[in-house]
Amino acid sequence: MSGSDTGLPAFELEVDASGLSCPLPILRAKKALAQLASGQVLRVITTDPKAERDFQAFCQQSGNALLAQVAQADRIEHYLRRR
Repeated sequence: MSGSDTGLPAFELEVDASGLSCPLPILRAKKALAQLASGQVLRVITTDPKAERDFQAFCQQSGNALLAQVAQADRIEHYLRRR
């Protein structure tokens, strides 16, 4: 999968956490990151407005890199690189 044509990072795995309130998107992301090899990218789609801050804090605490956060009309896409 790829996001390179849009200028966004390419990703190996996607988690759609739409409709879920935090901390559920973080927990889903954590589980998905465990399936990835170091350096691989996860895209998480959320609809909870608090998720933007939560993912920033999660990446800071976990050591995973937050590559981008893109707000669409009704969702936010988070791109995380596994440490």
